[in-house]
Amino acid sequence: MNDTATVYAVTDPATGDTLATFPTITDEDLRTAIDTADRTHAEWSRTSTVTDRAALLHRVADLYRERRDDLATTIVREMAKPIDQAFGEVDFCADIYDYYADHAAEFLADQPITLADGSAGSAFIRKSSIGVLLGIMPWNFPAYQIARFAGPNLVIGNTVLLKHAPQCPESALAIERIFHDAGFPEGAYTNVFATNDQVADVIADPRVQGVSLTGSARAGAAVAEIAGRNLTKVVLELGGSDPFILLSTDDLDAVVESAVATRLEGNGQVCNAAKRFLVADHLYDDFLAKFTDAMAAVSPADPTQPGAELGPLSSPAAADRLQEQLTAATAQGATVVTGGQRQGNAFTPTILTGVTPDNDAYREEFFGPVAAVYRVEDEDAAVTIANDTPYGLGSYLFTTDAEQALRVADRIDAGMVYVNIVGADSPELPFGGVKASGFGRELGPLGADEFVNKKLIRIGG
Repeated sequence: MNDTATVYAVTDPATGDTLATFPTITDEDLRTAIDTADRTHAEWSRTSTVTDRAALLHRVADLYRERRDDLATTIVREMAKPIDQAFGEVDFCADIYDYYADHAAEFLADQPITLADGSAGSAFIRKSSIGVLLGIMPWNFPAYQIARFAGPNLVIGNTVLLKHAPQCPESALAIERIFHDAGFPEGAYTNVFATNDQVADVIADPRVQGVSLTGSARAGAAVAEIAGRNLTKVVLELGGSDPFILLSTDDLDAVVESAVATRLEGNGQVCNAAKRFLVADHLYDDFLAKFTDAMAAVSPADPTQPGAELGPLSSPAAADRLQEQLTAATAQGATVVTGGQRQGNAFTPTILTGVTPDNDAYREEFFGPVAAVYRVEDEDAAVTIANDTPYGLGSYLFTTDAEQALRVADRIDAGMVYVNIVGADSPELPFGGVKASGFGRELGPLGADEFVNKKLIRIGG
């Protein structure tokens, strides 16, 4: 993780102009942050009750709602998410914090064990915190990614060091302020503007008991390597190239609306958005025609304006990368059905067909408003293409056959399958993937089960 020149700055995604910069943390201040987080864990995790911590988390949710406008506006400024979606992200965060506060006692309750016949006494599992955790978060959901990591772990009693993406420093500071204002003790939640080299040192620190990263496969591999050398628990969410399988429908217009919504959310920069559309032969022509019209009807707009559906990509570098992928895809035989035009750092919604297995685009993740559409003969062909990817995060299946829905869901190699619905993420639903999409889960009960000591207590008769 060689990157000593990390710069934390707010940069206008449309122009690349630097609007504000923030200094990286010094080595001395970083050591102090770890010291404080470790000391706070040793004291606070034992002196506070689950009820105490849940009350603090409810206060965090209240503050998100009170500061909704400022948080959403900051998200738009830092990464150009359309403002309506930014508001939705902030609202979702508040719901996540409330969810973990509401269910904290349930998730941390003792779990009795039925002893083998003839065994005297009793036994149970008691869950407790493990210590200091490091979160390494991306730019595409500046608030949500933190909520799903920090929410469950703070209510458990772990303490959190949070390294945000370098382009989201104002979100990082605003969120740290919320935890402070909610009443969490110093060291319970600490933002650190660290370089990658400093992050490596944090992971190697014996007081740091776990690390959660959402980001690229390359970053995940680097973090996992350091964590492995130091026997540090790690949770990784590394993106995806999720399939959208259409086998049958009685409302094609509604399916197309769902397809557009999932592909363009976050300006096409969402890990678990559908990116590959696998359509049964008898529906393919009609779907492609309607999907093309619907995608072409959306134009890049000012993301600060209510009603905007699509803004620029998050940075000039992101736009350059997408341009390179599109150029390579067409050079290797793919056809652009609609879109493909770059307007500054924005792209018109784009549909590709003719993406064959020998095309690099076949197994890449397009992080922008680009959809690849495939004609499939039947269920078996759809599953084969769906699984022919290094990734395995989410997936979407549309069918009117209930038995087929469960059958295909069982066959898809992914951490999540959504049937006849998109945009259905919710605090109670676990999030995570398999294969190159990482491992571990966030959200739901499983999100409160990653960084805990599941201690066996056996009492003799």
